[in-house]
Amino acid sequence: MKKPQYLTIFISLGVLCILWAFGKTKPDVTQASHDGHQHEQNTSHSNSTTLTSSFSIDSVLSIEKGKLAPQNISTLGQIESSVEKSNGSEQKLHAYHQLSQFWKEQGKAFIPYAWYVAEGARLENSEKNLNFAGHLFLNNLQNVENEELVRWMGLQAKDLFERSLKLNSDNDSAKVGLGATYMFGGISNAPMEGISKIREVVAKDSTNLYAQMTLAMGSLMSGQTEKARERLETITRLDPKNLQAMLLLADIYEKQDKKQDAIKYYQKALPLVNAHAEMKTELEKELML
Repeated sequence: MKKPQYLTIFISLGVLCILWAFGKTKPDVTQASHDGHQHEQNTSHSNSTTLTSSFSIDSVLSIEKGKLAPQNISTLGQIESSVEKSNGSEQKLHAYHQLSQFWKEQGKAFIPYAWYVAEGARLENSEKNLNFAGHLFLNNLQNVENEELVRWMGLQAKDLFERSLKLNSDNDSAKVGLGATYMFGGISNAPMEGISKIREVVAKDSTNLYAQMTLAMGSLMSGQTEKARERLETITRLDPKNLQAMLLLADIYEKQDKKQDAIKYYQKALPLVNAHAEMKTELEKELML
C-alpha cells in the first residue's frame, strides 16, 4: 500500500466525524480583503511576527448562503434578522446559537458553523466555550489546503485561546491549544515557538496526553524522529489504547526498517479500528507484508 504521511492518519482520525457531518471543510472561495468580521491581532507577545490573512468570512457566508434551498434561505433570514433586532447580549447570544445550529444541521457548512460558535463564545466570554471554539478551529485547520483559510482559522483559534487564558491563566488545554496553533496554524514566522507553551504544561504534568501528543507531532514536523518516538511510547504507556500513538509509532518503525517493532504496534492497533473498515483492511495488509 502507499504509505501515508505521519499527519495523514492522525488527522483522519481527528476530523472523521466532522467530515461526516459537513462533507468538506474547504469552501469554494477566492481570497478577499479583510472585513469587519475579523478577530485577530497583528502583533504577538514575542519578537516574532503574527501573520495576517486575506480570507473573508463575509464572502464565505455569502457564497454558502447562495447554495441553500429557498426554504432554508427564509429560515436563515429570520434568524439573521433576530440578531439585528436583539436588544441585549442574551438575545444576541441565543441568535448566534441558532445560527451555528442552522449551519451545522441545515446548511452543512463547517466554516459558518464554527464562526458562529466562536462569536457566541466571544459574546458570552465563557472560559469553557472559548476553549471549545478554539479547539474547533484548531482541530479542523489541519485538514485544509488553502493557506489563507488555514491562517484565518489559526488566527481565530489564537484569539479564542488567548481570551480563555485571560479568564484562567492555568487552563492547560488552552495553553496547549495556543501552542499547537502556532505550530499548525501558519500564523507566525516562528511556528515552533508554540512548543515552549506546551512544554510548560508537560513540565507541570508529564501525564498530560494532549500536550505529549502535540509535542510528538512538533518533533515529527521538525524531523526529530527519535524525540517523537520517545514521546509516543510515553503516551502508549500512559494510555495503552491510544490508537493515534500506536499508528504513528508503527509508521516510524517501518520507515526505520524495524519491521518487528512496526508489526507489534500494528497488531496492538488492529482491535481498535474495527469501526473503520477501510483502515482495518489497510492494517491487515501491513501485517501480511
